[in-house]
Amino acid sequence: MLLLMLFALLAGAGTAITPCVLPVLPALLSASAAGGRRRPLGIVLGLALTFTIAIVALAQLVKGVGLASDAARYVAIAVLIGFGIVMLVPSLAVRVQAPLSRLARFGPKRRGDGFWSGVGVGGAMGFVCAPCAGPILAAVTAVSASSAPSLRITLVALAYALGLSAVLLLYALGGRAVIGRIRRVAKGHLVEQVLGVTLLLTGVAMAANLDVRFEEALARNTGLPSFLTNPTKSLESSSAVQNRLASLRPASRFAVRQSYHSGLPNLGPAPEFTDNQRWFNTPGGGPLTLAGLRGHVVLVDFWTYTCINCIRTLPFLKALYARYHRYGLEIVGVETPEFTFEQDAGNVSQAVRSDGIRYPVVQDNNYATWNAYSNQYWPAEYLIDAQGHVRRTHFGEGEYDQTDAAVRKLLQESGARGLPGTRDLRAVLPSSGLGTPETYLDAQRAQGFAQPPMRGVHSYPGVSSPALNEFALQGQWNVNSEAATPVSSPASIAAGFQAARVYLVLTSSGGVPRQVQVLLDGKPVPATVAGADVHGGQVTVRGQRLYSLVSLPGDEQHSLKVVVPPGVSAYDFTFG
Repeated sequence: MLLLMLFALLAGAGTAITPCVLPVLPALLSASAAGGRRRPLGIVLGLALTFTIAIVALAQLVKGVGLASDAARYVAIAVLIGFGIVMLVPSLAVRVQAPLSRLARFGPKRRGDGFWSGVGVGGAMGFVCAPCAGPILAAVTAVSASSAPSLRITLVALAYALGLSAVLLLYALGGRAVIGRIRRVAKGHLVEQVLGVTLLLTGVAMAANLDVRFEEALARNTGLPSFLTNPTKSLESSSAVQNRLASLRPASRFAVRQSYHSGLPNLGPAPEFTDNQRWFNTPGGGPLTLAGLRGHVVLVDFWTYTCINCIRTLPFLKALYARYHRYGLEIVGVETPEFTFEQDAGNVSQAVRSDGIRYPVVQDNNYATWNAYSNQYWPAEYLIDAQGHVRRTHFGEGEYDQTDAAVRKLLQESGARGLPGTRDLRAVLPSSGLGTPETYLDAQRAQGFAQPPMRGVHSYPGVSSPALNEFALQGQWNVNSEAATPVSSPASIAAGFQAARVYLVLTSSGGVPRQVQVLLDGKPVPATVAGADVHGGQVTVRGQRLYSLVSLPGDEQHSLKVVVPPGVSAYDFTFG
């Protein structure tokens, strides 16, 4: 652990000397030049703390309460602009300082050290500081988004932030020394006003996403030497770092590799359903407990309603429930959302109805039950015997015969008699020649893009003829932590794929119906191979769900183009 923290410290320091921290430097230097000599220390301390919060806890806050992913950034930008205005107008600075003199002094001061006001301004910068994410920072962010923040994750993130902040402190002290010399020959409040204008312009530029566009331009400029663009690449890509990063995600005590002939070992007591939200398909919508289900065989299925792998398992689960429920089997679907809109109870209720699910389903919006099982997969099945112990686990699709046999064995152990004869329980199987993997349309998980989606508003050139497994945005898009949304028309997504079926998760702002055009090999997708949601070459996007775009008779290679209007957000491509 200490070695990984050292790696993170060095990675953070290396990041601070790359061009991608340039957008935050004007604010850093301007804020450090005002106030007393301890202000720079306060600024970098505040930046380190809130930067750590942003990458460790903010993902959980967004997922838990549905807070807009850019909300903290906008608040921070407002703080920077406000601080710039205060520095720009000396009389306003006096009025602001008077009631806050015991807490924090914004703007220039003639006495005091300015430490706490520096902490406040640095805290704002910590939410807008978005350095290039190497493997360490990316791993910390990904684990934080999918599991509860832990002490280990927080320490690694803090080490990274301290490495970054240590170099920024040197910048701040150096800039302060230079500006101090200028102040000695300048008259009146000229220096403070210039710094105020700098802060104000920095805040406005960040509000317009100019800082993100600048980072994108640097990322595309391959002429820069590698020691500037990614000085810690060899360190972060080393096997030592990668092995330690893999250990950050908590291991499940139930993740035991099982074979068909290994029997049903006792893997220990099953965790209770905890900190859940709404229940569906239960008497009066009341909650269930494993203690209350004692005596039943219980299959806990972690799923989410836009996951194509989960959708393909539903026919099997529904048939299993119909066959064995009367003999003591209970299935509980734990709907743990991957995207924020999947937290909406109305969306889940609609999915339960449209998918014909009759067994109980519970919302797990806070990942509490997910984390109680240390789960990592959609779908994931935990088979629990009549005494409340986990006896079999399975992650992903497949092994339907084995699951059926395990259910029968546990029912017989619980005393069930006269079970119906075995026969095939069908599921929707992925095509045998599937060659294109899933990809997301966000700034963190996008794979296979000719030009990777970048956070914020950017223009993308697209590609005329995508290669196999290549994706490309075209037009002006706004990309956040979950999805990509066109800012203006025309805007499209191109893909080269090998599959029988193509799916895309889409939403429409405000629930307003909007038309998305689907082109296969440059022409509107024919009705004979159109997905279930395509009519006349178009999809009417209304609900927040997964849409079926293409349904071919077998695995084939084609190019796909999806023309998306403003107001429609695209989340995730899956293939089958």
